[in-house]
Amino acid sequence: MPDVITVRVQTDSDSFQEVVVKIERPTYNKPFLGGFRNMSTGVEFHNAGSQTKPKRRPDKGIQLFCRETQMVVEKNKLKQTRNTTSTQMTKIGLYVSNMTDKIISPRKYFTAEEYHKRRLEAVIVLQKYFRRWHAVNLVQNLLEQKKLRLAREAQEELQKKREKEEKLRREYDRKLNPKTKQDFELVYHDLELWMQEEIERTNRTLTGAERKAALCALLEEETELIACIGMHKLNANLENQQKAILHLLEFYKLFLKCAQPRRWKAFDGKITEMDTQSTLRGKELLEIYRSISTKDIPKDERAAVLLTLKCTVKEHECKLTQEIVALIDREVDLMSREVKECNLEGLRKRICTLFLQYIKIPEFNPGVAGLLKIPQDPLKLYKNVYFCHSCENYLPSSAFPIPANSHTIGRCRSCYQLDNEAWKREAYLKYTLILENLRKSEVDYQDDSKIVFLVQLPDLQYLVENIWNCQSALSACSDLYDLFMVRWDKQHEWSPWNTILLTKEEADAHLKLCDLQKAYEAPFIYRIKQKHIRAKNYFAQIPAMASFLHRSNNQANENFYKKPKSLK
Repeated sequence: MPDVITVRVQTDSDSFQEVVVKIERPTYNKPFLGGFRNMSTGVEFHNAGSQTKPKRRPDKGIQLFCRETQMVVEKNKLKQTRNTTSTQMTKIGLYVSNMTDKIISPRKYFTAEEYHKRRLEAVIVLQKYFRRWHAVNLVQNLLEQKKLRLAREAQEELQKKREKEEKLRREYDRKLNPKTKQDFELVYHDLELWMQEEIERTNRTLTGAERKAALCALLEEETELIACIGMHKLNANLENQQKAILHLLEFYKLFLKCAQPRRWKAFDGKITEMDTQSTLRGKELLEIYRSISTKDIPKDERAAVLLTLKCTVKEHECKLTQEIVALIDREVDLMSREVKECNLEGLRKRICTLFLQYIKIPEFNPGVAGLLKIPQDPLKLYKNVYFCHSCENYLPSSAFPIPANSHTIGRCRSCYQLDNEAWKREAYLKYTLILENLRKSEVDYQDDSKIVFLVQLPDLQYLVENIWNCQSALSACSDLYDLFMVRWDKQHEWSPWNTILLTKEEADAHLKLCDLQKAYEAPFIYRIKQKHIRAKNYFAQIPAMASFLHRSNNQANENFYKKPKSLK
């Protein structure tokens, strides 16, 4: 390749210029870094080196390194001290200035034992000051904690006082305006307490004929009070009947749902409706109900509606339909005798109410079966029907309060209530609260405890009164509003022989204990065990009932997981 070449460069749109370019060839030889030779052709291949020669550093004119500096031999050489640091003394012929001298006098010599003793005393002083600082901080923290604790306890005490006042206020309101059975229990209980106080005062202050006259007057006053309570009970029954009517009206809203057609959305977004046999039946019954509920219609139209209703309910023969037919015949007869409309309102309401009950039965209205919370099939309800020997009525099992240690079915709840109002006049509200709190706490454990749901109100009353003497096992608090029944050993389910009666604060502290043997003394544990033995002897039937419930649940689970037989 030549050292000079000519290159044609375009300078304008139509003009070109030739430029001479000189090629400089470096004289630098690349270093040999090895390689290999092709044995067949003999061509040598060298390993690559740097493409350009490194740039030399500019010469500064100063020699920066040499062999002598790198190979120098080290030597140790003595040197005379300075005059200011010497120990030369003044003598004849030599004067040394003492202007900068410092006079040092020797101190008392002390041994190593004295030195360590001095250090120990200094350490003790430091510890004193540190411990004082630590004690002051600790006391301040304790004071702050005490202040917060006292404020919290005062707040809790105030809250407890407010809750108790609120309970007493609600109880007073319930006594002043009784509406439920428990409210009237409180009223009769107060009446009995008042009677006992008056009888005791009369027997203590009067004798002879005066005493008998005072007792007769007291009996008349009690009779008047009982009559007044009876009037309040009648008014409460009227209010409860109005609530029952409102409940039927709520059911009417559900009845509208069962009369509506089935609806679903198709793939194109359109709504498809379909009437089934149950919805058609619901529409038919709904039209009849609206017709008989309509007021101020002519007599001939009313008679036609009643005839339609009569034909509809006569399709099914039962006691309810017979009663509806009898009421329809009565209204038709009264209409034919030109009885005023205002005198027929009660009869017509009775017909509407019975017809709503007719609609609630799935056998007559299949569409309502999926809307009812309680099955209305009479065949299922007839299985648990028992005879009350007191009122001589056949009632469901839920109407009988069965104590845990009973072997037979006794009187129904209404008979017990009537007997309580006539003789004992006891108030079970406090025991009801204890039982409700106990069941709520057992549900929170989520360990499938069942015995607590077998215990009834009389059983709990026996436990509280006869076993635990209506007082806390620790503080002997006798206010039943403040008492709670909890597990003695929280690792096992609640039972009458695994329980303890405490206040709310004591119950919370008791449930936090891990080892009862270390927390309580032996005499206290012995007394609790004795109470458990008494309770177990009284409620001896409960374990068998609980095991029966466990067996029935296991059998139900086995039947649930069994595979169905193949259909042939």
